[in-house]
Amino acid sequence: MSYVSEFSAATPDEAIAHFQRRLNVETDCADVHAAIENHDMDFVLLHVVGSAQAFARRHIPGALHLPHRLMTAERMNEWPPETLFVVYCAGPHCNGADRAALKLAQLGRPVKLMIGGLTGWEDEGLAFATS
Repeated sequence: MSYVSEFSAATPDEAIAHFQRRLNVETDCADVHAAIENHDMDFVLLHVVGSAQAFARRHIPGALHLPHRLMTAERMNEWPPETLFVVYCAGPHCNGADRAALKLAQLGRPVKLMIGGLTGWEDEGLAFATS
C-alpha cells in the first residue's frame, strides 16, 4: 500500500464540503489577475505586509498597502460592511495574509486569501506595479 492510499479517500460529499470551504476563503493569482484584466474587481485587494518602500518597489496592480497590524475597526469603516477583501503577502513562506484574514474576519469583514502571494504572482509571470 502506498502513502497515497494509506488513508482512504473522502467520500464525494466530504470532498465537496472540503473544497467548497477552501474556495470560500481562498482565491488564486490567476483569478485575481483575470478580475483586474477584465475590470471586474468586486473586491478590495490588500497588500498586508512590509514597508511602504517595499510596496512602492513591487506590488500587485490595484492593491492598497494596509499592513495587518494597522487594521482596526475604525480604519476598515472606510469601506461598506459587505466589501470583500482579498489579502496577500510575500508568499507561502509568509503568514501575514493569514494574520490579516483572521483580523478582518474578527472585525466581521468578508475576506479571502490570495494563495501564493507575491511569489505565486511572479511564478505565474504576471506583471507587478510600482509607485
